[in-house]
Amino acid sequence: MTAFDQFKSYLSHCPLIAIIRGVTPDEAEMIGEALFSAGIRIIEVPLNSPEPIESIRRLSRALGERALIGAGTVLEPAQVAEVAGAGGRLIVAPNVHTPVIEATVAAGLVSAPGYFTPSEAFDALRAGAHCLKLFPAEAASPAVVKAQRAVIPKTVPLLIVGGVRPANMKAYLDAGADGFGLGSGVYRPGQSAGEVGTQARTYVDGLAEGSGA
Repeated sequence: MTAFDQFKSYLSHCPLIAIIRGVTPDEAEMIGEALFSAGIRIIEVPLNSPEPIESIRRLSRALGERALIGAGTVLEPAQVAEVAGAGGRLIVAPNVHTPVIEATVAAGLVSAPGYFTPSEAFDALRAGAHCLKLFPAEAASPAVVKAQRAVIPKTVPLLIVGGVRPANMKAYLDAGADGFGLGSGVYRPGQSAGEVGTQARTYVDGLAEGSGA
């Protein structure tokens, strides 16, 4: 199974990606287990966190095949190899930088660049991106997502990142989104594993309520 197949499988299980910006290696495993227990199966450690590669290594070792671990804020191609060496399988960026996308694809990892306009979206797809991250979503309503979804291939997972709350997820899903990246809503530096687990469950429960389950 490819990393992208695993990504799609985890996203279908729970369409939420936890972005744990600021996590430290010593707390990474506890936070990861709390997120897993809440139902989240994809975890992103932004590279502007303290010792991010070590956190990715510890999370990958602790969670193994139970979850997909990756890196965020990946800005340079050389960083892709570092993430892969630590066991990371997902490369997320805030922008469309073709060399990063190409390095990610060559390494067999999942490429999820950030975009905002249709032009950026198609530039990313031409470079080989597997999925697209609409960022910052605070400036893009569900109506924008619906309009973009009319041209972005349905086979490309579309992730909403920025300002996501339990109450607004259903509107984005109805507009054609496939999942969400959650930042400070699920984790802020200094929070305990218990707090993170509780916050994550609020989002997981919000999905269930929005679907009518």
